[in-house]
Amino acid sequence: MKRIDALLADYDSHHSTRGNLVCHVLGITLIVFGILAMLAQIRVGPLRVSEIVIAAVVVYDATLDLSLAAGLLVAFAFLDVAARLVADWRVGFASFVLGWIFQAIGHAVYERNRPAFFKNLVHLLVGPLFLVNELLKVRRPAPVPR
Repeated sequence: MKRIDALLADYDSHHSTRGNLVCHVLGITLIVFGILAMLAQIRVGPLRVSEIVIAAVVVYDATLDLSLAAGLLVAFAFLDVAARLVADWRVGFASFVLGWIFQAIGHAVYERNRPAFFKNLVHLLVGPLFLVNELLKVRRPAPVPR
C-alpha cells in the first residue's frame, strides 16, 4: 500500500459521518484561509510567506500523489487570492479560530472521537488532501486494518 493510501485510510477512519465531513469542509477551508491571510501580510524579499508555505506543502504533497497535489494547488491558489483581497490578519485569525471550532464540533457532536492529528501530526497536512480527494475521487482509501 502506498503511503498516501495509508494516510487517507487512517484519516478516513476518523471522519465517517456526514456531519463531521461538512464541519471539516468548512473548518479546513477556514483554517487554510486564515493561515494564508495571516501569512500573506509578511514578506521575505519579493515573496509573501503564504506563497512559501503553499510551495512547501504542495512539494510535500507531490511526494505523496501528484494529482492530489495539483488539485490542492488550485484550491490553495483560490484561497490565497481571497486572503490577499481581504488583506487583514485579524480576519485571518478569526477565520482560523472559527475553522477549529467547526473541527471540534465535527468530532465532538458527530464523530464522537478524537481528531486524527492527535494520533499522527502529519494528518494536519492530510486533511486538505483528504478533502481534495473527496471532491475529485483521485484515490480510493483502503480500509484501515484494526
